Amino acid sequence: MNVKKILSLAASTIKLFIIILLFNSNSKAEEKNIKYYYDDKGILSLMYHRFNDNKYPSTNIQMDVFKQQMQIIKNLKYNFYDPKDLEKNFHTAKIEKKILITIDDAFSSFYEFAWPYLKKEKIPFILFVSTESVGKNGYMTWNQIKELETESAVYIGNHSHTHDYLVGLKNQDFMSDIDTSSSIFKEKLGYNPIYFSYPFGEYSTIIKEYISKNFKFSFGQHSGVIDINKDRYELPRFPINEKYGDLKRFEFLINLYPLQYKVLHPDEKYLTNNNNPPKFLVEFFEEQKNIKNINCFSDEGNKWKKSIINFNQNTLKLNFRDKFNFRRGRINCSLNDDGVWRWFGVQFSVKQN
Repeated sequence: MNVKKILSLAASTIKLFIIILLFNSNSKAEEKNIKYYYDDKGILSLMYHRFNDNKYPSTNIQMDVFKQQMQIIKNLKYNFYDPKDLEKNFHTAKIEKKILITIDDAFSSFYEFAWPYLKKEKIPFILFVSTESVGKNGYMTWNQIKELETESAVYIGNHSHTHDYLVGLKNQDFMSDIDTSSSIFKEKLGYNPIYFSYPFGEYSTIIKEYISKNFKFSFGQHSGVIDINKDRYELPRFPINEKYGDLKRFEFLINLYPLQYKVLHPDEKYLTNNNNPPKFLVEFFEEQKNIKNINCFSDEGNKWKKSIINFNQNTLKLNFRDKFNFRRGRINCSLNDDGVWRWFGVQFSVKQN
């Protein structure tokens, strides 16, 4: 073997060694949840429930408004996100912001009104199904779900079996509920979905841990934009309904970008008498600009107020005036970053006495 071939072989070996090192390094970083700041445009996820069902305005959207909302997305030149890319590219920074559509509960009004439109427009989405309600009055049947599932742009998600308040169940009852839904999905569809949606957006560290062992992604009901540093088992969504479906508001939120952070405390999102109000702090990245221009609002004491904020270097601390009293407590933070609006939200579930 001549010298040229030897040098070429050596170079190839070194290159392969470097690739292996980088792969192992990235894998270990992901395992340890090591976070870095990236210019990530994000995935903005929207959550819908019912369509043209006037009896339930808090979970309903009129189809004419829904179509206008989809047209706003198109007019703003945003593309719709294909959920399969979550599994392929979750840990890759998004160079183009996209919009992800999700539908909770599989109401029959969705099948009747929204599904024909989404199919015609070829808009991808995730349909989250609670298995106990399938086939009951007002809900889709398994035949209808199977019909949708055969479409390439449709993805089915698990939404528990009973759609109960999971944080109020005993651990064994909660796990039994999830196991039941998983078994039914395997029986009806041949697989358990990789996507999960927490009923009412409620979860605790115990619930989240169990879900992480059975699914690859889970969604809450706190607002925000998904970025490379978000927890894949606490993915945010903007709830859309008649009350919050105003087109001007919709256009504002569609234009939001991720507000990234390195660490958010507390991990526990279930509040009892012992941790309510929580000790809440967020550590941001040194590379982030204008971070001290952030504003936060929270509804402790059942009243939305501007939060009292303290900054220590890159760490934000919220000083609550009162406990969270309602079943779900929220914090929303926004930042005007040189004309680009960034946002993240947090939802706590509050134990009811």
